[in-house]
Amino acid sequence: MNQLKAQEEGSPPVEAHETVQRSSGEQSRERKELHLVAWDVEDAGNPKNWSRLSKYWITLQLGMLAFAASVGSSVTAPATNAIATYANISHEVSVLSISLYIAGFALGPLCWAPVSEIWGRRCGMLPAMFFLGLASIGTATSKNAAAIFITRFLGGVFGSAPVSNVSAALGDIWVPSERGPAVILYSIAVTGGPTIGPIIGAAMIVNPNLGWRWTEYIEAIWVFTTVAVCFFCLPESYSPVLLARRAKKLRAEGDVDCYHPHEQLKLDFKTIITKHFTRPLLMLATEPIVACVAFYASFVYGILYLTLEVFPICFQELRGMHPVKASLPFLGLFIGVLSAVFINLANQPRYRRISAAAGGKPVPEARFAPVAFAGFIFVAGLFWFGWTAGDINVSVWHPIVASGLIGCGFNVIFNQCVNVLVDTYGIYAASAVSANTFLRSIMAAGFPLVARPMLYGMGVGPAISVLGAVASGMIIVPFLFMRYGFELRKRSKMAPV
Repeated sequence: MNQLKAQEEGSPPVEAHETVQRSSGEQSRERKELHLVAWDVEDAGNPKNWSRLSKYWITLQLGMLAFAASVGSSVTAPATNAIATYANISHEVSVLSISLYIAGFALGPLCWAPVSEIWGRRCGMLPAMFFLGLASIGTATSKNAAAIFITRFLGGVFGSAPVSNVSAALGDIWVPSERGPAVILYSIAVTGGPTIGPIIGAAMIVNPNLGWRWTEYIEAIWVFTTVAVCFFCLPESYSPVLLARRAKKLRAEGDVDCYHPHEQLKLDFKTIITKHFTRPLLMLATEPIVACVAFYASFVYGILYLTLEVFPICFQELRGMHPVKASLPFLGLFIGVLSAVFINLANQPRYRRISAAAGGKPVPEARFAPVAFAGFIFVAGLFWFGWTAGDINVSVWHPIVASGLIGCGFNVIFNQCVNVLVDTYGIYAASAVSANTFLRSIMAAGFPLVARPMLYGMGVGPAISVLGAVASGMIIVPFLFMRYGFELRKRSKMAPV
């Protein structure tokens, strides 16, 4: 067989290789005369050469997986009072049913990211999602608080699989210049799920024939349905796995000289810990870009989950609204998340021009203009919400519209900050994103626990104003990095310039 043309995309990224160990030196020497299987330029097997229709169908399926996992984080939010009554615990303790699920998001990537790098994206997501469905049923059938909390935490661990792997799968099929709309769709699925979940949960709670257990049964039904669709329709998209399969097939057909290095890779526990735990923590402590950008993204992400407790207090307890009606303001938040799409898309042509002027290289500083704009929107939404939501003499539409500004600002900031980390750190992007995932999971898990003491201890206006003040202090971040980002990257040991 003629030697296939080797392409960079045919082999896994350098950091992906860190999760595995190569075979013996003797095998490496034997391979010097063998044929490396790689993609040809117009190879139909290359996921990046698949039709646009196929790519969007795959993107939709990946979005459904991420949406199913993110809905699970918030669907029990309206049920916390019912859970507290059933399990004979305080309301503050019952909020752990939300926080522990999100805490599982911090642990899950330690497992699912390496699995996807060895056995492919399907193996890194579908089995975990199946077990998320089982964990949801476990929560629905729990008899005490301990069982509820344990199954919710396990649900978060399993549900983190698509949250941590979908963005990588999108990178498998889309070239960078076309990836923007797909990533935006993914971000809507991840960030929209927590805003839709409470509405679904409230509808279950008020139905006397259903109750709090059905918040988890509905989650399980959606998860199993999504897994079933993806099991039959979602193809493997990770090039190293596909090329290793091709090499094996060619050898079976008689071309014994074919090989691909991915065939000899195996899990390395030490490197998993380094890549997904110790290095991310080190980057948080030593890399100013990671520290500031991850904190900003994690703070706004935490605010999103804070609303799971704030909205019921403001609209149901203070204004006396029906539980379902009190959950509808989450639609305002969701509409704000959707509106952010236009801001994110508007920056794409500008980013492509700047990147092209830089020779096609990533330019993370070009990502900060939308963040600067969204920072003001986010702060305005927080102060507007804080001083109108708790006052029953003010129309309910004021905090609802304000929540839309919060959702819009959140999505733009979160989306662009993740892109900045990927653009800045190249082969260390996975560790930078893991640092962000870890920090945001900790914040999102902790914020709902402090919501009730803050709002009732300080009052709605002052409590939300404290958060608005922190958000105001973060406005300067994008401006600083637009001015000094390149200099910081040059001084970094991990950011290629």
